[in-house]
Amino acid sequence: MSSQTASRITLAEPSLPEVHASVRLTRSPRLWLRLLGFLGPGFLISVGYMDPGNWATDIAGGSRFGYTLLFVVMASNLMAILLQSLSLKLGVATERDLAQLCRESYGRAASFALWILAEIAIAACDLAEVIGSAIALELLFHIPLFTGVLITGLDVLLILLLQRWGFRTVEALVIALIGAIIALFGLQMFFSRPDYWPALRALFIPSPGIVTDPAMLYIAIGILGATVMPHNLYLHSSLVQSRRYQRTPKGKREAIRLANIDSALALTIALFVNAAILIVAAAVFHRRGLVNVAAIQDAFKLLSPLVGASCASTLFAVALLASGQNSSITGTLAGQVVMEGFIHIRLKPWLRRLLTRSLAIIPTILVVAITGERGTEKLLILSQVILSFQLSFAVVPLVLFTGDRTRMGEFVNGRSLQALAWFTAILIAALNAWLLVQTFLGR
Repeated sequence: MSSQTASRITLAEPSLPEVHASVRLTRSPRLWLRLLGFLGPGFLISVGYMDPGNWATDIAGGSRFGYTLLFVVMASNLMAILLQSLSLKLGVATERDLAQLCRESYGRAASFALWILAEIAIAACDLAEVIGSAIALELLFHIPLFTGVLITGLDVLLILLLQRWGFRTVEALVIALIGAIIALFGLQMFFSRPDYWPALRALFIPSPGIVTDPAMLYIAIGILGATVMPHNLYLHSSLVQSRRYQRTPKGKREAIRLANIDSALALTIALFVNAAILIVAAAVFHRRGLVNVAAIQDAFKLLSPLVGASCASTLFAVALLASGQNSSITGTLAGQVVMEGFIHIRLKPWLRRLLTRSLAIIPTILVVAITGERGTEKLLILSQVILSFQLSFAVVPLVLFTGDRTRMGEFVNGRSLQALAWFTAILIAALNAWLLVQTFLGR
């Protein structure tokens, strides 16, 4: 690393300065007490892995192809655990977030391009969250979809209120909402009475049709985009620095170890939620020949009559609303990290959120106005495919940085880990390229 680069890094402001090193940690000899201090960032990240965009792709995959795409859910989650592990390690080892390192390492033009791509990913995620929350409001309170879209733009006020009470309050609310989603889908699994053995087999044994069937591949890549989200890689490298661990080699080693436990635990929970959504769709819709249920609204209307439980649809909608509001919180933070890291522009959180909200609401309003509810189904799935296409532009720099001994020091990836990271990066890029080929060939 050149002296000029080192100087620039030393003088740069920390990532998310308002929460940087703000969470105090215990030095108790008991591991579980020390771990409690690190629980939080992984759960904020996991929210992106169970947002309304996941619902759309999982419902579409389960109703159309049964349990087949469960393997994609599992594989995507394993990729997520690996990539988020690299992201948190990067943040702890370098004390920089991924966006900051990109700005410091690449030219102005490249950094600007990466920033635009990251903003597109955040807008696509925001789009799914806006639609999901609006649909939930419509299903629960009969608020017109168009009005619901406008209402979801005001959730910035909730986020501002939470931030005034401290970062741990934000994390506590997110974990509580995740707990509610788990409980609600646990009940849905009970009501739907799935075939557990075929589901378990599909979870671990892939079907060739995932790659050879263009329709299945499109949904599979949508699941990948909905599960491994590019902006989460930027966000996690920042959030992990909110802990006040000792900035020494020993302190960093412990921070990485405990943050990995937090991340793996949270993403395992996200795997359960995603698998549960797909399993419920397969058990309730595909098993009865309803293979074209892709819209969340249709799933809501059909659940109670088909499973024989009057509360099933209501539980479904409440979980959807919790999912949408959770995603709103992490979307705010991700937008702030990306903008401040790439172009060093610091805006007040409320202004940053209003800008990203506008990018999400405008196309949503147009789709709802032109096509009504039916257009939201395709837009949700498309938003997740867009996320998947942006993923490589975050994954490749992440793998490069964590494999650079000059930056990482003793925390650099070992050969086996680096090989696995590159395999994951190449696989993601190859799947996206294959989808493009299949699309242009019209297969």
